[in-house]
Amino acid sequence: MTSPEATSEQTGSAHSAGIEGFWAVVPAGGAGTRLWPLSRSGAPKFLHDLTGSGRTLLQQTRDRLAPLAGDRVMVVTGQAHQDAVREQLPEIAVDNVLAEPSPRDSMAAIGWAAAVLERQGAEVMGSFAADHVISDDSAFSAAVRSAVQAARGGWLATIGIEPTFASAAFGYVRHGDPLPGLDGVRSVIGFVEKPSVQVASTYLASGDYRWNAGMFVVRPGVLLDLLAEQDPRFALALRELAAEPDSLAERWPSLPKIAIDHAVAEPAAADGRVATVPGGFGWDDVGDFDSLAGLLGERAALTVLGEESRVRSSDATGLVVTGSDRLVAVVGIDDVVVVDTEDALLVTTRERAQEVKAIVAALEAEGRDDLT
Repeated sequence: MTSPEATSEQTGSAHSAGIEGFWAVVPAGGAGTRLWPLSRSGAPKFLHDLTGSGRTLLQQTRDRLAPLAGDRVMVVTGQAHQDAVREQLPEIAVDNVLAEPSPRDSMAAIGWAAAVLERQGAEVMGSFAADHVISDDSAFSAAVRSAVQAARGGWLATIGIEPTFASAAFGYVRHGDPLPGLDGVRSVIGFVEKPSVQVASTYLASGDYRWNAGMFVVRPGVLLDLLAEQDPRFALALRELAAEPDSLAERWPSLPKIAIDHAVAEPAAADGRVATVPGGFGWDDVGDFDSLAGLLGERAALTVLGEESRVRSSDATGLVVTGSDRLVAVVGIDDVVVVDTEDALLVTTRERAQEVKAIVAALEAEGRDDLT
């Protein structure tokens, strides 16, 4: 692959920290329905402290990216959440918080940021979700730096997470041969949708697959050009939106609703234009309360997120999340999940935690916007 000419233009002296010319884009969307009633459409999971660190997932994401991008961070979120995002991240410039009028999936969100950054002369951008937990920031930084080098050579680079078990909840990236001149970087043979556990087990046994965490590092212009090959109107609309930001309300509803994986990554991989960097840095997407319980504590204990003085237990294991003034007592139950908020109480098990989304769907069907 021929390397496009590199540029050294900086967008300002305040951008000197971190990797030169690198911008971090943080898509902050979704309602996290499997974490209901803690996470809701009005206050999704990225706005919550789910690790007991005193920092929300959004703030932790910003903290993690600071050594890599300095103040070159752009957040794409919904209009309903832009005030909360700015309140939690006051250090980010107002113009660097892009507010979507409505959800249009990840291609529109990331593509809009790419179009804005392309006009600003940004060299490389990386997209990192606002609601993931990473335990080894140093290893994460090393993986991003390798991906940036691949992106400078014109590749669409992704960071594939080293799988720790045969999961049917994640998509997979199948890697190929090492790429010459790029230490630790491999070609991508293809992306695979969420498989069965049985199929996922064969993936782990082969050693050729990584979890797809949706982390992409690429030159803004390359991303939009790859999109243009598949959907010229979509790419043009994003570039026109960046050129005429006042047209947001008019243009946004007509943008296709599609994930970046389907719109760009999969066809680019089929053409041999995607690279991957293996990531072994303790990644978790905190997809449900079972995942959160495993992240916070041992299986043989009862873990409390919130005010511990409001919980009493005897011979119980699992997770309790406190969010009201009530006392929560758990007796003789293993792997329980109790989430107590001011207006809703959830009781389930870790094994059935993913089914919480069915409750949210039913509430939405009933028009209970006050609870969703």
